[in-house]
Amino acid sequence: MSLPKFNEIKELSNTEISNAIIKTEKELFTLKFKKATRQTFKSHEIKFAKRRLAQLKTFLTLRLDALEESQNNAVGNLIKKQNYLPGNF
Repeated sequence: MSLPKFNEIKELSNTEISNAIIKTEKELFTLKFKKATRQTFKSHEIKFAKRRLAQLKTFLTLRLDALEESQNNAVGNLIKKQNYLPGNF
């Protein structure tokens, strides 16, 4: 099994990314629980789950920041278009 690819995440929607984050967090919890109770598990899966979780959260944050930035630009453009200046009534 290879490390998860960042390109796979780009194809997902925001809700799919959120669901994948929840799923990965549950998987990571299960793996840590298995480790703590000395059950058999593949130790490299913890590394993969942590990396996948970091990738998902990073990409979701980047998308949300870009969305917020575009909304702020739209509001700024609307204010300029309406020729609104603070203090001019």
